[in-house]
Amino acid sequence: MILMLINALILIPVIWVGWRYIKRYIFRDPLENIPGPPSSSLLKGNIHKVFNANAWQFHKDLAAQYGSVVTIKALLGQTYLYIFDPKAMHHVVVKDQYIYEKMVEGSKLMFGEGLLGSLGDRHKRQRKMLNPVFSIVHMREMIPIFWAVSQKLHDTLASKVKNSAQEIDITHWMTRMALELIGQSGLGYSFDPLTAHGTPHPYSAAVKQLVPVVSAVRLVRESALPTLMKIGPPKFRRWIVDMIPSSKISKLKDIIDIMHNTSVEILESKRKALDDGDEAVTRQVARGKDIMSILIKANMEASEEDRLSDPEILAQMSTFIFAGMDTTSNALSQVQDKLRQEVSQALDGRRELMYDELETLRYLDAVCRETLRLYPPVSQVTRVARQDIILPLHNPIKGIDGKDMSEIYVPKDTHVIVSIIASNRNPDIWGQDAHEWKPERWLSPLPDSVKDAHIPGVYSNLMTFLGGSRACIGFKFSQLEMKVVLAMLLRSFKFAPSEKDIFWAMGGISTPSVVGGDPNIPSLPIIVSLV
Repeated sequence: MILMLINALILIPVIWVGWRYIKRYIFRDPLENIPGPPSSSLLKGNIHKVFNANAWQFHKDLAAQYGSVVTIKALLGQTYLYIFDPKAMHHVVVKDQYIYEKMVEGSKLMFGEGLLGSLGDRHKRQRKMLNPVFSIVHMREMIPIFWAVSQKLHDTLASKVKNSAQEIDITHWMTRMALELIGQSGLGYSFDPLTAHGTPHPYSAAVKQLVPVVSAVRLVRESALPTLMKIGPPKFRRWIVDMIPSSKISKLKDIIDIMHNTSVEILESKRKALDDGDEAVTRQVARGKDIMSILIKANMEASEEDRLSDPEILAQMSTFIFAGMDTTSNALSQVQDKLRQEVSQALDGRRELMYDELETLRYLDAVCRETLRLYPPVSQVTRVARQDIILPLHNPIKGIDGKDMSEIYVPKDTHVIVSIIASNRNPDIWGQDAHEWKPERWLSPLPDSVKDAHIPGVYSNLMTFLGGSRACIGFKFSQLEMKVVLAMLLRSFKFAPSEKDIFWAMGGISTPSVVGGDPNIPSLPIIVSLV
């Protein structure tokens, strides 16, 4: 019986691959008139060049040579669309977002049926419940927590460099701090004392390994996983996964177990505090002002049709931790030094700045915007057309037949890659210096080309946090984190590159590693010294 199930799981991708191969020769490809790089392999196409740790130059060349709408050949001739045309992106992520759906099976498996793992009415209901939780009113309550956690990291770094400059793996500390930030302000839970001899929480290591492991099983996720997720109840699916003889699948399972068990532990402690009354809530980390405490209270008061189930609440917890920790820590690691004077003048001898004061720091804001423009943590997202649809274009393209095309017929099941990085670095929108890091561009009015493009992103004419109902719900939270941490550290420390060569892997989330070291272990050594 077990052998039959294993054979069936192996057979699913084989059948899928076979059908893709046969289909290519039976039916004409409606996308064949759209330009794109020639396929380098009948078996793999050139999609592996898009989803590749060292794909930076390929993406740059793709945009420069073929423009904002491109076809990419995938397995056995399957055609993907690669877009960063503003109007096309608007239709994919906003206007027709419920036709161009996210592939949620992987997210559902890892995080449960939360915001990242749900579609349609379920996603709308969750978003409706969560939007007020991320309001500016609640974000103001988070500022003291951000300062307190940042102070812990500040004190630890100060103890390390009190006698002389030291090489410090800043990614290690940013990862730990980001987890503690989202833990305290998001969940009302402390993961890490952030001391030099403290032990990082197992969740920290698990989340850092998640992206490399998921990338390694991409073919299984895209071919077998959608079918597997429809078979039987969760316990049966878990049993099937346990039977798969793969070390990578086993590792992924262990990571997901750590994430799930941690979320269950935190939820049970919060429920107990709420049951014990207000005094017990105030004794918790964040004193009941964290995102999950606010969400649980709001959920208890919600109508039956809007209320989230326990599995949905658990799923939100895993989603918050992963999104708040992994993307923020990687963005912070790229920011350099030019803000000390502005921050010091604003602090004027004080230890903290409040929300409104942070908003007045124009250069700090410019550095954050420019870093998120040029170095978005996530370079691209993929959607799948669930029905045949017409995709309009902002800028007409010239087909292979020489004719102009102002719209594209997109067949059902077409994968559409929305290139965040190509949109954010588009010279037609941002100017010929679009590939340069220039915070000063945000200190004067942006070019008319930026306004006229109508980029559908939720943040600052950028696609970094996406747009539509699947835009990052915590983008304001992420901005505040970055500003507080930078303001705290820059007033006391100088940062300089180490002599080690660093490789930034594109991946699902951009991560640094030391050349010659383990590419699966994020690392960014930086020379840190006191001012």
